[in-house]
Amino acid sequence: MSDRTHLVATIPKALAGARLDQALAQLFPQYSRSRIQQWIRSGHAILDGRRGRQKDLVDGGERVEIQIHVEPDERWIAEPIELNVVHEDESLLVVNKPAGLVVHPGAGNPAGTLVNALLHYRPALAKVPRAGIVHRLDKDTSGLMLVAKDLATHKRLVELIAERAVGREYEAIVLGHVISGGRLDGAIGRHPLKRTRMAVVPGGRVATTHIRVIRRYPGLTHLKARLETGRTHQIRVHLAHAGHPLVGDRSYGGYGKSPLGADPVLKQAVRSFPRQALHAAKLTLPGSEGEADRSWSAPLPADMAELLELARSVPGS
Repeated sequence: MSDRTHLVATIPKALAGARLDQALAQLFPQYSRSRIQQWIRSGHAILDGRRGRQKDLVDGGERVEIQIHVEPDERWIAEPIELNVVHEDESLLVVNKPAGLVVHPGAGNPAGTLVNALLHYRPALAKVPRAGIVHRLDKDTSGLMLVAKDLATHKRLVELIAERAVGREYEAIVLGHVISGGRLDGAIGRHPLKRTRMAVVPGGRVATTHIRVIRRYPGLTHLKARLETGRTHQIRVHLAHAGHPLVGDRSYGGYGKSPLGADPVLKQAVRSFPRQALHAAKLTLPGSEGEADRSWSAPLPADMAELLELARSVPGS
């Protein structure tokens, strides 16, 4: 789905009476309507040899040409930051983000982010919104992220995420014994008092997380979490609300806590775990018509794997 530089088509009679921007949005559905409107406004859409206007009504049969033109985003600079690229093809990147790496530049983090790394790795990403990033992970969550390499792929991935068609599976280590797997429901919104945090609140946005227990240890549970929706901090908020905060989660009650029944060595390791023990372990994209789904996996990072290995060494585990 790589971008071409020149689009040519004949407007079908079935679109007679439509505005030019509406007709082009149907002819070229791989591009967003706002992007097509931008091209029309900037004079890059030629209708039967003349510059088209958004409000032009088409009769059908006209020849339309669009010169694809995208100004690179110059707000962010490229930086030689190491990337763990799990998959790359002509339209898509899948990267395994380490814990501690911020995704987007922003207040307090103008550089040193995943965006800066991507722009160095593939400079053409400057012409794709947000350097191709279509979803996010918290700074201290590790794991897989999708990156679109062109406008058409970016639009398609955003649509798939909105349709809840992208499979996103995480591994987490939480405090306490989760009795069984199941479904966690709870509308999520801004915390009424702590405005940098989220919470399960009346009037929040509907959110659903599915969990499955992998193994229980003294005072800990290793589990899988699958997102049905994708709200900010969703897994962290849902598990904390259920009484099982993520080990190391400074915002939602999991940092500095001791697991009940663990030996002193494991207790100290859990108390001092420096980040939320959450890893985006698997991504699945639905295949196009007649094609199989595509999936990518990333093993647990060393810090989580070492904590589980320590837990397994505790007598009775």
